[in-house]
This record gives sequence, structure tokens and C-alpha cells, in this order.
Amino acid sequence: MENIINNNINYPVLSLITFLPLLGAVFILVIRNKVLIKWFALSTTFGTFIVSLPIYKYFDKTTHKMQFVENYPWITTWNINYKVGIDGISVLFIILVTILSILCVTVSWRVVQHRLKEFFVSLLVLETAMIGIFISLNAFLFYLFWELTLIPMFLLIGVWGGQKRIYSAVKFVLFMLAGSVFMLVAIIMLYHVGGKTFDILELTKVNYPVGLQLWLFLAFFAAFAVKMPMFPIHTWLPDAHTEAPTAGSVILAGILLKMGAYGFLRFSLPMFPLAVNMLFIPLLILSVTAIIYGAYVTLMQNDIKRLIAYSSVSHMGFVTLGIFTLNQTGIEGGILQMINHGIITGGLFLCIGMIYERTHTRMIEDYGGLAKTVPVYMIFFTIFTLAAIGFPGLNAFVGEFLIISGAFKANMIIAAFSIIGIVLGTSYMVWLYYRVALNEINENTKPKLFDLDLREIATLMPLVFLVFLIGLQPEILLSYMHVSVEHLLEQVHTSPIIKDYNISDSVNLMVQNLKKYFIGG
Repeated sequence: MENIINNNINYPVLSLITFLPLLGAVFILVIRNKVLIKWFALSTTFGTFIVSLPIYKYFDKTTHKMQFVENYPWITTWNINYKVGIDGISVLFIILVTILSILCVTVSWRVVQHRLKEFFVSLLVLETAMIGIFISLNAFLFYLFWELTLIPMFLLIGVWGGQKRIYSAVKFVLFMLAGSVFMLVAIIMLYHVGGKTFDILELTKVNYPVGLQLWLFLAFFAAFAVKMPMFPIHTWLPDAHTEAPTAGSVILAGILLKMGAYGFLRFSLPMFPLAVNMLFIPLLILSVTAIIYGAYVTLMQNDIKRLIAYSSVSHMGFVTLGIFTLNQTGIEGGILQMINHGIITGGLFLCIGMIYERTHTRMIEDYGGLAKTVPVYMIFFTIFTLAAIGFPGLNAFVGEFLIISGAFKANMIIAAFSIIGIVLGTSYMVWLYYRVALNEINENTKPKLFDLDLREIATLMPLVFLVFLIGLQPEILLSYMHVSVEHLLEQVHTSPIIKDYNISDSVNLMVQNLKKYFIGG
């Protein structure tokens, strides 16, 4: 109990935030009027955002303890409790989910006409599942919410997606389930080894044996790496993004990819510190590989949605690079960049969806001269493009600066290679911008183009505001995570098993065994 602060608001605020969208989905099921369905979905998402605001007002930034904790017996036979709470790491993701959910409703206002009721029900159920992941303090509950995200996302891609929607939806689910199986096995193992409990805070206190740490880390790594996704298990992402409706792409890029990185912070680092320290260099190398590979492949894309999708592989490589630096600067940069990527890529997919709604083409060659034909649209696209390349004064600059600074503290050579990703990232975004905005006007699509209306401007404005706010005042977000990250690093670096174990010798022994196995002798 010393690691938690009981709810300091006189109502169950986290449960209300989590299940309000689900309640809204239930009510939508009985509504027949299409206009009323849209307004009720919008009211539900906006109401969830409003209800979430008190947690930021009453959040105590001076402690690493879990706050607004709710703990109720659930399945007593297996010692499973409904236990939720937030700390300085998870609190920021709630507001990201609630804001993007509102924008997903508004961007779908006109474009979705087929099975309207089912579409908004899927969005609201997905919002519940996403919030549930970030507040869960019980591994069993975490896994339930983790799996719950699959169903509505599968429907969003498979029912309202593009021509290859079935293939992309099935591929998405198969990849996710493959990773989830390993996580389920690992959670069951934690339950038996950790004292017959699913409580995440209690499980982080257990000193797991060396061999078990490695296997458990790899099991969780399989689930989290697929979700992000990390290279080389990223191939589902371009297909899913390309075929998903705009709202689905925004959710995928803005939230779902962050769940894997959040899993590393909530499970892998505090529970398996020895394994993390032993695999420190390989994890950094894998992250840099994802940065460079993702950026290089992005340069080759002709489909604008596919281009942004591959860029996410590179950007999430920066996130994992920051996390696995195992220092405060890098981890805080990684967390901040998760928020930044959700804002920027969400904004880019919203822009792409709005122009696609007019032209019904994703090919970059079909555009050109948009700066002259749709100038208001290009103002927003320019802002998000500059933010994506890390322009000073905009939000991604701070995150990338902290990550690279942390990487230089961890390993200068690996950090130097990560700079290549920044150069390539600037290249593909500038190249995209030139072809879309400044190239010759495409006469085939010109008659279909008209500028943004008030609804579309209102959809993009919150993200533009956040781009400038975080870019100019990053401490607004960083202040929430300082103490929690410090505590996380204490768990990683001061675990009793690390003090009693020579990591250098362990790594050398592991390398020798691998050589013996693969080479012989």
C-alpha cells in the first residue's frame, strides 16, 4: 500500500473515464436516427475528455506513487482485483486518447455512411480499451484491455477500409495474436512465480532468477515489439494504415503504437532489470536499425498513407532508442516523443484523409500545386510537416533532442548513427512536401479540390495548438514524468539481483554460448 495514493477525488474518476465511452456505445445501439448517432458519439467523446480534466488538476507531481487508485475484489479464486491507477508516465496518455477520439468522430462526420451505428460503437469501445490499458494495475486486467483493442480495430479496418481491407485486417489480427500469446504465457508465469498475484506493483518487487528474467523479458518483448511495431516485425503496419479509414489510421498511429512502448515502461524495465541491462546494446542497435531502415524505405513510397506509415516505424525507433538508453534524459525524451508522434502523425493522417475524401486517390503523383489550390489546407499540412522533421519551436524537436542527448550518454557510436535517421526523415518529408505543395498542378484532380470547411479546421486546430504549446513549453508535460522516471530508473539500476550479478561476465558468457551454438566449437 506504500506505493499508492487512494483516490483523492470523491468519485471513481478513472473508472468513469474508462467506461463512459462504453456506456455511450450501448446507448448508440438503440438509436436509429443517423444524425443523432453522430451527435451522441461526439458528445460521449467530448464528455470523456471533460471528465478526465480533474486528474490533471489534482495530480501530485512530487511523488512516483500511483494516484487515483481504485481497488476492488473481482475474481477472488485467482486473487484477481479490479485495480487501476496512474502515475507520471501513464497520465499523459489519457488526455491523448480522449482528444484523438473526439477528432476521430469529427473527421468521420461525412465520410462514413455505411453501417454508421456500428462504426461509432467500434470507436467508443476502442476508446474504453485504450484508456483501460494505461490505467491497469493488474496484469490480468491489462491483458483483457490489450486484447479488447483487437476487435474494434479489426472491424474498423475490415468493414470501413479500402480495397484490400480484409487482407490487412486479418494480417493485423494474426500479428497481434501471435505476440499476445507470448505475453499471456509470461503473465501466467509471473502469477505463479510472483506469489499468486496479478498485481503489477507487487510483481515489480519480486527478484526473478536470471534465466527466468531473460525468458520473461523476451516473451513480453514479442508482444510489445509487434504492437509498436519494431523492425523486422513491422510489415503489418503499412498494410493496416493504407487500408484503414482515416479514424482508424489516426488511432493506430496516435495510440495503438504507443501501447508497446508503454508496456516496456510498465513491465519490462521495472520487472526484468537484469535482462534489460544484459540486452542493453542489442536493444539500442535494433532501435537505430529501425530508425534508418524505416526512413530509407519511406523515401521509396509513392502512396502518401504508406509513406506516413513507414515513417512511423522510424519514429518509433527513436522512442525505443530513448527508452533503452536507461537514463532519465533518454526515457523522458522517449515518453515525450510518444505524445508528439501521436499528435503529429494523427494530424498528418487527418490531413491526408480530408484530401482523400475529395480526390479518392492516395498516389502522391496525383497531387501537385496544393499551395495554390487549397491554401488553408496547406497551412495545416505545412505545420505538421515541419513538426515531423523536428523544426525548432515545434513539439518533436524537444523530444528528439532529449532522445539523442540520452543516446550519447549511453553509447556515442549508436547515437551518431541515429543522426542518419534525422537526415533521412527531413529528406522524405521535404520531398513529400515539394511534390504535393510546390509541384505542377495536376489537372486531373484540380476540379475535385476545394479548401477546408469550418468542421475540418476545427478538427485540426487542437493538434496545431498542441504542436506549438509542447514545442514552446515542453516542461508542461515533462513536469508530470520527472519523479516517475527517476523511480523507474532506481528500479532498473539498483535492483538487488543486479548488485549481486556481474552483467559483463553474463553478457560474455551469453555471446560465447551463441557462438558455440551457431558456429560450433
